[in-house]
Amino acid sequence: MATIYGSHSVVRNPGTGPARQILQRLFRNFDGCVCICLWDGTEVHLGRGCPEFSLVFRSPKAFRDMVLSRHPLQLVESYFQGLVDIDGDLYSALRLRHYLGSLQLSLADKAMLAAKALSIKPDRTESDGSRRWARSLRQRLGFEDGKELNRDAIAFHYDVSNDFYALWLDEQMVYSCAYYEDAGQSLEQAQCNKLDHICRKLRLKPGERLLDIGCGWGALVCWAAEHYGVEAHGITLSRNQYEHAQYTIRRCGLERKVTVELTDYRDLRGEYDKLTSVGMFEHVGLKNLPMYFAVARRLLKPGGLFLNHGITSDEGGWKKNVATEFINRYVFPDGQTETVGTVQRFMEDAGFEIHDVEALRHHYALTLREWVRRLERRREAALEHVPESVYRIWRLYMAASAMQFEAGNTGVYQILASRRAPLVSPVPLTRRDLYGDRAAAV
Repeated sequence: MATIYGSHSVVRNPGTGPARQILQRLFRNFDGCVCICLWDGTEVHLGRGCPEFSLVFRSPKAFRDMVLSRHPLQLVESYFQGLVDIDGDLYSALRLRHYLGSLQLSLADKAMLAAKALSIKPDRTESDGSRRWARSLRQRLGFEDGKELNRDAIAFHYDVSNDFYALWLDEQMVYSCAYYEDAGQSLEQAQCNKLDHICRKLRLKPGERLLDIGCGWGALVCWAAEHYGVEAHGITLSRNQYEHAQYTIRRCGLERKVTVELTDYRDLRGEYDKLTSVGMFEHVGLKNLPMYFAVARRLLKPGGLFLNHGITSDEGGWKKNVATEFINRYVFPDGQTETVGTVQRFMEDAGFEIHDVEALRHHYALTLREWVRRLERRREAALEHVPESVYRIWRLYMAASAMQFEAGNTGVYQILASRRAPLVSPVPLTRRDLYGDRAAAV
């Protein structure tokens, strides 16, 4: 049973009385502890013990909308707009969604809550500002279908600002799961581990041609060329990533070894000894996965290796729910994930033989928590490059994603495969070569 205690106010507002009654009903069966701060300074403590966070409502409208809206993401939008704040531990605050999402209210309860909420009058300027924010978001999401959708969706996420990403990524700007040898390693070392782990899995050799589909800011192609002597080619749909990768190639003196192209993977021609795709196929779309893997097979030489590194879900079909709608509305407009079993089936249907599957779920949870920590620490610098709403979107998205990986609802796998062929294997009989002396390369 939740209890309310310690309420006080700075300037009493008529709307806070109904708000306290609403909170008392909503949190009647809450077994945790939270502090709700209302817009006039009233603090409502729910539960017992010392709260790990406070949920701060800056306006009556945000509170009213939370109660009246049937959309579960209403509270999230209020946070993005600055109408709601989270003081204290963000991860503890995110656990509230499970409680609120599981509430079972009677018709009488719903009628009472609606009546109380309607008695809380929002300020007109708040309503106008909220409508402008929502309209701006809808305009950002007004994409066309096909390749234009992919380009616009990639720009939506990756072309925010290179300077913004540089504040919380590692020095090489690797925006995918790191590879930790132990949880205490630095992000910089863990990302070097990951780049080298991929190169070793691909058994890269000097003079081979490597294609990186979705090369990001160019870290992997530069690493492979510098440490393994390959000729590396990367592609991206992000103008910002392309320009940064070109700068990195020149800075490292790799112009003769590394090239990067601003193009769609479906437009590629030629053959490569080795292929990799890291954190890209989540953008492909489930209906396009057969074509994606068919293109990869076409681009891979016989006897070559293909490593696909990507996020998966514990449920197939990308069903519409709060989590998937959040991702598509605010973060990855084209993002969709599948179960690892289905991904492997698509690969096999395309003619691939799978040699190795490695789960990196715990690694991504560590990576995301470190990204959040760095972003929070550099908040003021981040706001020099992006609006407050963008900072809040990325902070909440990455923290929620970390919890999804920790809970096992989301996974990430590296799948190593080759074109299926009789009596031919492009990998050794054991994995012993992957775990030999890494010092020279790293």
